[in-house]
Parts: sequence; structure tokens; C-alpha cells
Amino acid sequence: MAFQISPGVNVSEVDLTTVVPSVSTTAGAFAGPFQWGPVGKRTLVSSETDLVNKFGKPDGNTATSFFSAANFLAYGNNLQVVRAANTLSKNAGANNTVQTINNVDVYDTTYITDTLGQSFVARYPGAEGNSLKVSVWDSNTANAAAGGSTFTSWTYKSYFPAAPSTSSYVSASGGANDQIHLVVIDEDGLFSQGAKGTVLEVFPYLSKASDAVNDDGSTSYYRTVLRDQSKYVYALGPVDNANTSDTWGQTANTQFSGCYMAGSNTGSTVSLASGSDLALTGANYTTAYGEFTNPDVVDISLIVTGDAGGATNYTTVQQYTIDSIASVRKDCVTFLSPPQSGIVGGATPETSVTSWVTTLARASTYAIADSGWKYQFDKYNNVYRWIPLNGDIAGLCVRTDETRDPWFSPAGVNRGAIKNVVKLAWNPTQAQRDTIYSVGVNPVVSFPGQGTILYGDKTLVTQPSAFNRINVRRLFIVLEKAIATASKYALFELNDEFTRAQFIALVEPFLRDVKGRRGIYDYRVVCDTTNNTPEVIDSNKFVGDIYIKPARSVNYIQLNFVAVRTGVSFSEIVGGI
Repeated sequence: MAFQISPGVNVSEVDLTTVVPSVSTTAGAFAGPFQWGPVGKRTLVSSETDLVNKFGKPDGNTATSFFSAANFLAYGNNLQVVRAANTLSKNAGANNTVQTINNVDVYDTTYITDTLGQSFVARYPGAEGNSLKVSVWDSNTANAAAGGSTFTSWTYKSYFPAAPSTSSYVSASGGANDQIHLVVIDEDGLFSQGAKGTVLEVFPYLSKASDAVNDDGSTSYYRTVLRDQSKYVYALGPVDNANTSDTWGQTANTQFSGCYMAGSNTGSTVSLASGSDLALTGANYTTAYGEFTNPDVVDISLIVTGDAGGATNYTTVQQYTIDSIASVRKDCVTFLSPPQSGIVGGATPETSVTSWVTTLARASTYAIADSGWKYQFDKYNNVYRWIPLNGDIAGLCVRTDETRDPWFSPAGVNRGAIKNVVKLAWNPTQAQRDTIYSVGVNPVVSFPGQGTILYGDKTLVTQPSAFNRINVRRLFIVLEKAIATASKYALFELNDEFTRAQFIALVEPFLRDVKGRRGIYDYRVVCDTTNNTPEVIDSNKFVGDIYIKPARSVNYIQLNFVAVRTGVSFSEIVGGI
């Protein structure tokens, strides 16, 4: 408190109610190719329906990625998705001069005020955008030459209450002819389950004036409205009559010219074209996964790798998620499946799995490997597909968190049942399970009457250690993440007995709670002059040593059945009463 000069009463508060906070353990991360959606930008997806809405339905090129994400979402509702794309993929546009606009940040940086020789562009790269068409009805009489002399001649007039004219805002500023009606149409039916010509979006009474607003104060400028509200297109420019006067986008005191869309033959309607998807490289995948490297920017716990970019990229992608994300962040784990070629139809899958792990050459407690792929139904295309299991294994961790705690094993018949399985590509025998488990690969097995089960809980490290188990690795992630977050409140405080006692009082109740919830057998917190020596204090450091005895999962059960003669007393054999 401040020193007082004259007599008086000064009141202050000291908050000693700080506790160790709860931390997220169910947030997933995934990057892969999709037909639609923002490229290179994290997007939160909460369900399979949400995945379809934001990234489109799967096709033959994107199904593995789609269902890897969807399978995770079958267990949880928090997945950060990044769409990976080749840097040369293009957005569909109004003529052959197309651009690559990966996401809204790129549009804001380069295109929102651009005057390119086309009117509209698909919101995201890819051939999916070629299905889109945009139709505009303009208030300017010059539009009569491009669609009929009256509003009633427009195909989409029924979606609007009346023809556009001059907005009150523009009229008050001395301008005229600023309003347009706009519709976005699914011309080829790719966005509307084959229903060609479906109207996807309707935007009434948009304005050509850059400063125009509605009566409620919200913007009515057509570029900004499409930027903020459309799921399918951005506006580029110019769209003036004959592309000459370029009045669109000027301020409200303007006599706005009529609509003429570059690349259009009808004047008021244009079909988008020349959108393209190109094959992805390993660098495209690692760039997408790079969106998850910084723990100060994004909070994740479980990394799904899917097929890791297929046969030519999987080693690069899997190694990247281990070396550059999980092992660096140290607050998440990555889930891996072996390449499809050695598992689906492979003659010796156990050899392929062992070879894969050897090639991967990554012994990490932050990586979890499974044994294969599953066959599941693709309802969007009415076919069956092979999908890697790592999305499901990550999902089992989510289910374990929700039903028990992160420090429980996700394996076994209690918590390890996998959903949506028609059959496994490889159902390993006991001998085969022994082979792959010894190198850190967790078998997934189908048992008659019990379903398909994760039947191992190792991390991808083989040396004897408590950290070669999933539950222990995830236990320490929770402890380290939660206590580190709480410890930030000790920064810039004085390293004295009071602060050290406060730290102990903060941590011990948290550990006591974890012990009560069966996460640890015992613990001890040391934060005193034995580890905060004068040298430590003079270096402006603070040390807290936290000793943990982690709880262990049961991996091996020995049942001994002993037959005895009728006249023998059990106490003679096993002792006791």
C-alpha cells in the first residue's frame, strides 16, 4: 500500500483465492484436403454436420481426410480443422483470370478494395466453386439492356419484395441508383445434393456505395456484406456498365452506373469457372499442420493425422507432427496409423507395421501408434471406404476424458470400443499383437460379441518408463499444463517465504484432488530454501519441485485356477480362515 502523509484509513485487498484451473484435454487438431472451406486457417468444427457445412461433402480425393475428422467427431465436439491445399489451386471466377484467395485474411489483405477485371469469385479455391452462379438486378436503367426492361423479367424476382432503387442514405447524400439485389445459385448442384439451380443465398437491397448503411446502422455495401455473410462468394470489381466509369465502391454522393459483369454474356448473371484443385505435396500438409505449433495461439490436446498425406507424404507428415508440434509444445499427443499399402490386403501386416515404425524412427512419449485401418460406409457417395484408425483412437481419449479422466487408459472393453466398423483390414492374432506391441504399436482387435477394441495403451517409446503408457503421458500433460497456468500468478512477485508458501497452498489441493480421482498414488511439493537457494533468488528465478507417483494401468492379468480334493480345507492351501 502507499505511504500516507497525514492520518487516515487506507483500505486494500489481497486476493489469496487463486486455484489451479481446469484445462482442456479434449480439443483435437487435424489438417488435410477438403473440397471446400478456408485454406490455411484454423476452423472450429463441432460435429460431422458442421464439417460438411464448412468443408463440403467427401469425394474420392478427400474421403480419407473427411472421415478421419468425422470419426474423431463421433466421440467429441471440439476439432480445429485446417484445410491443406496446393499453393497453385485456384478459386473459380467470372473469367479465366482467376486468383488464389485461400481465406478471408487473404481477401482482406489483397482483394477487398481491388479492381480486377471480374465481378465475383468463389470464396475458396477448388473445382467445387465452378458450380456457382451469381445473378444481380440493378436499379440503374442501363441494366435494361442486360436482362429486360422491367424488374418482372428477372428469373429471381420472386425472392425479393420489390425492385431495387436508390437507398435513403445515398439519396440524402445526393447520389442515385445505388441498390442491387443479388442471389448466389448452385448451377451444377454440387452444394445442394444434385439439385441444380438451387438458390443458395439471397441478398436484397445491397448498395454500391462504400459508406452506405441500413437504417439500423449496419453496412449495406455489397462487398462488405458478401465478405461478412456469404458462405460462397466474394465480390471483386469492377462490375460497372462496360467496365468504364468504375463508380461502384465510391461514396454515397455518386450517380452510380449500371451492372455489367466481366465475363458475362447476359449482363446480370455470371457462371464462375476455372476453379481448380491440384495434388498436395508434403510441404502443403506440414504448412497446414504448422497452424498448430504455437501453444500461445491455439489450445489443442490431440492431433489426428489421418492418412498423413498418403503413400508419398506420410513419413514427412507424421514426423512433423511428432518433432515440430507435439514434442515441442509438450501439451498434446499425436496419433498415427501405418500406411494403407501394407495393411489393406498386405500379406504380412505385422512386418509392414514393424517396418513402418522403424522407418519413422521416432521414439516419443508424445506419439501414439495404432495397428491399422477400418472399413466403413460412406453415406455421401453410397460406397465403402478404408479409413485409418487414428481419428478413432484420439476420439477414445475424448470419451475417456468425459466418462472418467485423462489419466485413465482409453483401451479395453470398458472405454476402448471403436465406432462405425464394418471390418478391420487386419485383425491381429495374439502372436502378432505381441510382435507389434513390443515396438510400441497398439493393436486394434475385433472380438466376437465384444466389438472392435483398442487393445493396447502404449506411447511410441519402448524403453521401460512410466511414460510409455498413454494414461501417464496424458496425466502429466494435465498436471504440467494446469500447474504452469496457475504458476503465472507468481511471476514478478517476491521470492520469499510468503510466495513459496502460497505456491504450495495452490498446488497441493489440486494434487490431492487428482489423487482422490485415482490419477496418482502419492505426491510431494517442495518449494522452500532447499531449492530456492540464494543463488536461485539472485538470478530472479523461482523453483518448485513436484514429485508424482503416477497411477498405472493393468496390462497383464494372471488368473490361477487350482483344483483341490473334496476333503481338503482351503485354509490348508491358501492360509487364513
